[in-house]
Amino acid sequence: MSNHSTEAAGAPGGGVQSVDRAVSVLEFLAQHGEAGVSEVAASLGVHKSTAFRLLGALEARGMVEQESERGKYRLGFGIVRLAGAVTARIDITRHGQEICERLAKELGETMNLAVLESHYVINLAQVRGPSAIAAQNWIGRLTPLHSTSSGKILLAHLSPERRTELLAGVRLARMTPRTLTTKKKLAAALAEARERGYATTVEEYEEGLNAMAAPVRSRDGETVAALTASGPAFRFTEERMHELAPSLVEGAAELSRRLGYPG
Repeated sequence: MSNHSTEAAGAPGGGVQSVDRAVSVLEFLAQHGEAGVSEVAASLGVHKSTAFRLLGALEARGMVEQESERGKYRLGFGIVRLAGAVTARIDITRHGQEICERLAKELGETMNLAVLESHYVINLAQVRGPSAIAAQNWIGRLTPLHSTSSGKILLAHLSPERRTELLAGVRLARMTPRTLTTKKKLAAALAEARERGYATTVEEYEEGLNAMAAPVRSRDGETVAALTASGPAFRFTEERMHELAPSLVEGAAELSRRLGYPG
């Protein structure tokens, strides 16, 4: 099949092919440092005009930049912005793993570290406590904002504008009979979480599962992650969560200090 047939407007898979080619351009420049339009076209096996359009689109986004004198392209500082976001998550995970391991032993429950991912929460790390033999593996799983302790604490510390924007695109689905499904009830829970420094869920995401979360802050004070403890409702009761909350909050504060937060 010719290149023109897949590049035609509305051609099935054309958009995916363009993304694939754009990534290939970035990888080629990362490997070679710099290259001209002809070299990029040859590496992709496409016409120079196609390579020129791809480079132009990437340049507009700051992903590549052109040396005006020689006409060569190289990676732009937009890549640094993206890499910085990934590096921050790597730092959170690396520092958080040790704290999760310590708290899992101390609290006897499963510890997780989670961050916002669009309209969800995604878990980056998990350590099972000595009592949590049958705990689920939450790493990489997307979970709802409104029915998880991590989602609640992350929502609680967003700006009012950002929180409204996120919740506008979220349906407060009923996961269990205890799930908060109205904006009013959720707002009250978020206010309570801000006031006491941690959030809880009592069988709101899964029946028989309770959890609590504390905020992790970056160098500039932004809440960038949630440190959570979860366990079976029969053992990790509301009363026990409140008793253990100071240890969780201190663990989150320690992780925040490791990320450069001065507070």
